[in-house]
Amino acid sequence: MRALPVLVLVLGLAGPAAADDAARVAAQATITRQVEAFGRDDAPAAYAQAAPAIRELFPNADLFIGMVRTQYRPVYRHRSFVFGAGRDTGEASVVQSVAIQDEYGVDWTAEYSLVRDADGQWRITGCRLIKAPGTNA
Repeated sequence: MRALPVLVLVLGLAGPAAADDAARVAAQATITRQVEAFGRDDAPAAYAQAAPAIRELFPNADLFIGMVRTQYRPVYRHRSFVFGAGRDTGEASVVQSVAIQDEYGVDWTAEYSLVRDADGQWRITGCRLIKAPGTNA
């Protein structure tokens, strides 16, 4: 008889963690779709992963991918791309860290921010690139 209340308590505690994990997995899938699209030079598919606020700044896919090519080269072309820690930052927002080595072997950290749209899809609202300490290039 005692096992039932303990089981309910354990399941109750596991629920929010599972939801957090699901949000991070979904956010990672969005980032992966965009990065794979960059690798194919598929501007429309990469652009589709961007949040409406980003699409307002860059009103078409060609402008968007052009900006990424010049301002986010380590994301656009890289040797490695490995997900790190992710954290929920609100009811419908996530920050996801990614370790990147660019095409020249320079290490970076990309911090992606994402939000869940009204349609339930995760969209990228920004990406902050941080060069690893002690690297030149």
